[in-house]
Amino acid sequence: MEKIFENKVAIVTGGSFGIGQATAIAFARRGAKVVIADWIEDKERTTLNQIEAVGGKGLFIKCDVSKPGDITAVIDETFSAYGRLDFAFNNAGIEGISAPTHECTQDNWEKTIAVNLTGIWLCMKHELPHMIREGKGAIVNCASVAGLIGFAGLPAYVASKHGVIGLIKTAALETAKLGVRINAVCPGVIRTAMIDRITGKDKVAEQQFVNMEPVGRFGEPAEVAEAVIWLCSDAASFVTGHAMPVDGGWIAS
Repeated sequence: MEKIFENKVAIVTGGSFGIGQATAIAFARRGAKVVIADWIEDKERTTLNQIEAVGGKGLFIKCDVSKPGDITAVIDETFSAYGRLDFAFNNAGIEGISAPTHECTQDNWEKTIAVNLTGIWLCMKHELPHMIREGKGAIVNCASVAGLIGFAGLPAYVASKHGVIGLIKTAALETAKLGVRINAVCPGVIRTAMIDRITGKDKVAEQQFVNMEPVGRFGEPAEVAEAVIWLCSDAASFVTGHAMPVDGGWIAS
């Protein structure tokens, strides 16, 4: 595989599992050094081991993206270890607790917005100055098909993901002439631990989700990772402010 990101550095939040893990490994395959930031410490070093298995280098930093101090620590440690920042995949997120809007608790609302929206804003707030200073860089934020359409019973999650898309459009306009591109991926139903929690691994519930996908199957984390890689690559040099569905045709249906 061509090392298109040789000597580059990428931060991936929520990088210990799922889409984040697949993307961290995909960056490493292309030659990038990868900083994995996640509030759950993978004591088995699963992601780091897979990065090393493809010949890459990585670093794990424990981080709660809703805490500004944790974000600044990730940036500081990234520069201490590697001296630069070229790409960021701001992916960390939670689904929150399912309930109708009038039954959604304030605690669930505030926690979901804090991680999914404020967390991405905080990451961008501290990533962008370095990229702007260098006059180059690419950021991809993880939104969702729930950032493009509504879903009953997930008011906080849907609001947070719609907010992510508004944020990338604003930031993309601000940095369009500064050499920095900012986009989002909007995954559909991807086979991750989040989907397992939502369905409880119940086969009937899983099939209901599959039936919603025009392609007739769940997506795989690696398929979202490849979209992130493309958006960060020079092949996407004229793409900024775009919320890209990676959803098996869900939004088209």
